[in-house]
Amino acid sequence: MQNTIKAFVHRGDTHYVAECLEVSVVTQGKTLDETVQNLQEAVGLHLEGEDPADFGLVPNPTLLVTIELQSRVA
Repeated sequence: MQNTIKAFVHRGDTHYVAECLEVSVVTQGKTLDETVQNLQEAVGLHLEGEDPADFGLVPNPTLLVTIELQSRVA
């Protein structure tokens, strides 16, 4: 059983996009803060009423978020 749900955040054309690896959740936001808030809400809604064990997760798993940023090389 896993303690964490891994998510990857990257910059889209106009928004940041967050994708979970363990559960089928994708969301977006205009800012990183908004994206993370949307991710927490979306994962919560996705798991609501479900048994986390069905996804290989412990009860109340945490989110581990990796953010991809472009370097500012001149």
